Amino acid sequence: MNWLTGSRQGEAKKLISQLVDSTKRDVAARELIKLGADAVPPLIDSLQSPDPNLVLYCQHILARIPSATPALVKVLMTSHPLVRGRVAEVFGISKDKSAVPALLDAVKGEYFTVRARAALALANIGDPKVVNSILPLLKDKEGEVRSAACVAIAKFNDPTTFDEITAVLLDDPLIEVRQSAARALGGTKHPAALPFLMEALRDSSWWFEQEQAAADLLDAIKNMGLVAVAPLIEALQDREGTVRRYAASVLGEMGDIRAIEELGMTLYDLHVEVGRVAAEALAKFGASALDILIEALSHPEAAVREHAVTALGMIQDARVAPALIEMLRDPDREVVKKSILALGKIKDARAESALREIASSRMDRELAMLAKQMLG
Repeated sequence: MNWLTGSRQGEAKKLISQLVDSTKRDVAARELIKLGADAVPPLIDSLQSPDPNLVLYCQHILARIPSATPALVKVLMTSHPLVRGRVAEVFGISKDKSAVPALLDAVKGEYFTVRARAALALANIGDPKVVNSILPLLKDKEGEVRSAACVAIAKFNDPTTFDEITAVLLDDPLIEVRQSAARALGGTKHPAALPFLMEALRDSSWWFEQEQAAADLLDAIKNMGLVAVAPLIEALQDREGTVRRYAASVLGEMGDIRAIEELGMTLYDLHVEVGRVAAEALAKFGASALDILIEALSHPEAAVREHAVTALGMIQDARVAPALIEMLRDPDREVVKKSILALGKIKDARAESALREIASSRMDRELAMLAKQMLG
């Protein structure tokens, strides 16, 4: 019997080696699943592989072998932390409820990578009774664990936990962890999460000298859908220019027509960057925003005219070309340059004719060269 078991495990090792071959992988995986318990030890050994693809294949195969659970539970409690973490991920794939007690022990263990992966596995299994066991991880000393806890807790979509995730969103010392909290709250798509995300938008620690990090927060707000439109419109009146700019940007991406009029007013914002982003947002509404942008072409501030001209160049509509051609006579040279650039972006014979006229003129070599570039 031992000889037979050894022979079958040898066969399993051979099949595991075939998993890296795309032409043999599917057949090898099916055969390993058929081998059942005899394939489990070699598959667990393969979780130590430096090849992430092989590890993933083995994890998915183990998740489909019900008899693997006892061996996996033992490994989760006694093996190297790397393997423990990968075993926790197996339970997250299989959603094996019988593994919950072992995973609850693992979230209290000494290895932070195991705590993080065990928390995520518990969330995938989805038993809401485990939430109280995961909540303490929001204050774990390791950032990776706090991030995983945010994601895991948010998966239960329980509004009573949002306040605790928000403590991480606003106060965690690591921006990477706060980004995880933002993604987690946004992923719930629950209206109760939106006020917390808007609170973070108004918190300068999210974007002061690290604006790139705010992208996750903005995506989270956008993912909330139509319920976010009204709060974002309200944010266009915020005293902080960065908040107004972010709100305008997200409203443009969301494309809800309720925002057009308010963005039209934001186009005249005293903060130049806010006005620029508002113009770009309006451009995304296409023809619906044309009247507002064309009206802005007569504004006394050159910066406003520049923004409107640039935005018009992003819209393909028959009314755009005449408006831009008229702006070639603007008293401000930068507005004229922006008008040439905008004319080069629209598909209209009148725009091409106007550019050819400028390109052939010797009165202003700089503008002529710019027109030639646009024609090219």
